[in-house]
Amino acid sequence: MPEATTSIDYVMEKASGPHFSGLRLDGLLSPSAASSPCDCFSSILSGLADSNAPKQPFVIGVSGGTASGKTTVCDMIIQQLHDHRVVLVNQDSFYRGLTTEELQCVHEYNFDHPDAFDTEQLLECIEKLKGGQSVQVPIYDFKTHQRRTDSFRQVNASDVIILEGILVFHDLRVRNLMNMKIFVDTDADVRLARRIRRDTVERGRDINSVLEQYAKFVKPAFDDFVLPSKKYADVIIPRGGDNHVAIDLIVQHIHTKLGQHDLCKIYPNVYVIQSTFQIRGMHTLIRDRDISKHDFVFYSDRLIRLVVEHGLGHLPFTEKQVVTPTGSVYTGVDFCKKLCGVSIVRSGESMENALRACCKGIKIGKILIHRDGDNGKQLIYEKLPKDISERHVLLLDPVLATGNSACQAIELLIQKGVPESYIIFLNLISAPEGVHCVCTRYPSLKIVTSEIDAALNEEFRVIPGLGEFGDRYFGTDD
Repeated sequence: MPEATTSIDYVMEKASGPHFSGLRLDGLLSPSAASSPCDCFSSILSGLADSNAPKQPFVIGVSGGTASGKTTVCDMIIQQLHDHRVVLVNQDSFYRGLTTEELQCVHEYNFDHPDAFDTEQLLECIEKLKGGQSVQVPIYDFKTHQRRTDSFRQVNASDVIILEGILVFHDLRVRNLMNMKIFVDTDADVRLARRIRRDTVERGRDINSVLEQYAKFVKPAFDDFVLPSKKYADVIIPRGGDNHVAIDLIVQHIHTKLGQHDLCKIYPNVYVIQSTFQIRGMHTLIRDRDISKHDFVFYSDRLIRLVVEHGLGHLPFTEKQVVTPTGSVYTGVDFCKKLCGVSIVRSGESMENALRACCKGIKIGKILIHRDGDNGKQLIYEKLPKDISERHVLLLDPVLATGNSACQAIELLIQKGVPESYIIFLNLISAPEGVHCVCTRYPSLKIVTSEIDAALNEEFRVIPGLGEFGDRYFGTDD
């Protein structure tokens, strides 16, 4: 009908923006959260955040010796992340104010010892920022060795939080808040020269007191506390801000992580295909309860084809050279030959045509699991290729809800001799509970999906979801 066509075209045109319709679970789930696929989703339901909660920021810790170039590295990262909101929190801001007795012998006070910092306040500050709250960071006066009582630094919630300081890796609780830990490694002589220049020019001290403090406190503290924390770093940057290659690679990694759903940060074997206007528009259409069956099947097939193509990209390949019609040699890759599909009946059968269109002559097996209630599953039929143990398997099911059926199907494949790492599970939408269930039990398997939804409701249906996919696709929902 013309009206329906106009409506569809309008939706496709207007749907825009990167999109993950899911809540954020960064730091919430752990591999030990559940012991079995039957109770895995229930073990995390109580801890699920509101789907309207702010996205968890990416927290970067930057440590290193005094004057190693930590601030320079942070500034360079901030400059390259110009399209994101980034805040810098300095550990120096959390120095404890000195007492009257300590001020009288300030030259004997060790500012490089962990006890010199108010770690509890630092923890509270970072936890609030991760929770989307604004905080007031104290301002420390290095000339009076006191915190200013008349002013604070207001820091708002951001996409990226950079925590910088010589001892930010010392406390386990602080380390656990970080998504990435960077250690800036600079020659000791260079660091000493920089410290002399900084303390004399910026902090009003004389050279003799700087050297005395360095020999008495700074260097021993570096050897005792800072250098041992280097082992906790994910990335070590030699030469600090002069190492542009390392900083560029770090920024690329941060950009990648910022574009991921938070479940992908927890489970690196989960892949959500990059959202585009077209993908968002097609999701808008197939989730509409008033869409016609013809349009539902058409746009579902388009999305399934994209998921299948993305899943095929995770298969191994070998280099291959061919001669082009011009007589030139082209170096490319050869597709994986030992491959098959396995659909979980009945909804999974909707994905078979897309797989056949991408892989000519591919063998496809079937698994039927009977649902007895919401937790009970019983395998009642399986027909698989005889040599399936030698093949990579694309497991097909458009909706990953609780993960119970998926886990039973995966377990069957493993019993048939298929290595866990050879299985790629393809679906259109996933619930966080299902992702957690499958990834906790099978960490070597890959999941490829087009969107992660918010959660399961009391009836264990994916929300916002798209209803009973098989009934809508095969026209049995009347």
